[in-house]
Amino acid sequence: MNRTMTFKHFICGALVAGTLTFGATHSFAQGLFSPAVLVNDKVVTNYEVNQRALFYKAIRRFGDLESIATDELIGDRLKEEAGELLGVSITPEQILAGMEEFAARGNLTTENFVRALAQEGVDAQTFRDFVESGLIWREVVAARFANRVQVSDAEIDAAIGSGGQPGLRVLLSEIIIPFTPENKDQVVAIANEISGYTSTGAFSAAAGKYSATPARERGGRLDWLPLSQLPAPLQSVVIALRPGEVSAPLELDQAVAVFQMRSIEELPVPATKLAAIEYGVLRLPGGRSAETLARATEIKNSIDTCDDLYGVNFGGPDEALTVTSQPPSEIPTAVAIELAKLDRHEVSTALTTATGDQLLFIMLCGRTAEANQDVSRAQVAEALRNRRVTAYADGYLEQLRSEASIEEK
Repeated sequence: MNRTMTFKHFICGALVAGTLTFGATHSFAQGLFSPAVLVNDKVVTNYEVNQRALFYKAIRRFGDLESIATDELIGDRLKEEAGELLGVSITPEQILAGMEEFAARGNLTTENFVRALAQEGVDAQTFRDFVESGLIWREVVAARFANRVQVSDAEIDAAIGSGGQPGLRVLLSEIIIPFTPENKDQVVAIANEISGYTSTGAFSAAAGKYSATPARERGGRLDWLPLSQLPAPLQSVVIALRPGEVSAPLELDQAVAVFQMRSIEELPVPATKLAAIEYGVLRLPGGRSAETLARATEIKNSIDTCDDLYGVNFGGPDEALTVTSQPPSEIPTAVAIELAKLDRHEVSTALTTATGDQLLFIMLCGRTAEANQDVSRAQVAEALRNRRVTAYADGYLEQLRSEASIEEK
């Protein structure tokens, strides 16, 4: 007997041969096909979990495969339920095509791939179910989100380009002090006093006392910044400073900033002018409250790219999130200063809205040099569109999980 025959064949063969008593057969089958998880009114059996784990092992997936299989089978039930609500139906021909597409990734025909799976103890139906669930979800995502994702020419430019290397870089310290209409005069007076400082120690102490940005914990000290990444109004201020000197106060949106030059360095390559900067801003209610800052930290630790912001904001108001690409001259100065400190996909939470009731979660998506690479704009646009649709889909699946009744047995 082939040691890799399916469970169904094993049971049938055993019954014919009389090698299993009725009680043993009943107990064995009951254990395998008993529920592992109940997802709303749908069942995930222990057999399915075991088979999916074997399938992942066969395709060389790593990790706790049983746990991963359980989690993803729960997701499959939710995807199928979402498909039922939209009337999604997958034909046998579509499933066969999907199986062929998956097998082809390993340069195999469907027949050869199924044969290889059988040698690992995986039933062909397990592969079929895996593919069908993926096709259902593809249809659900297309129906719900495909028309919501638009990619602008400016965003394509930002994705194509590169910020390049500047000719100068600067080592600055900063103090940024927010103000309200009631205390603006007091804040301006403090900033004027700081602008007269001549020592780095005094400036550092003032940063720890007054500044609202995370750099206050380091005495206001920033890392090296390319001069070309700073907003134009600040470039002209900074370039005039000698090491140790402090700038005059610079008024931002609802804040006053002062900068101290610690060092300036010339690089052996010319400056590259930026055509556009792509960045995302997620507005979180609560301003700089402890709860909102904790939420911002949680988001920061859970995302990798700007496209993930769409998933974070899924179900929230559209106006809470903007992902845009702008010429540097059109970006608000306060935002531009924060972007200058960031590398691609890094985050700033130093700013709030003018009223102070929303925290600005700012993420740098990319910088575009004036000379773009010669690449296919259509391919770039499609890649951006797919990533954003995927982010929406991930957010939707998480919503389905949060609303579902999931009971592990």
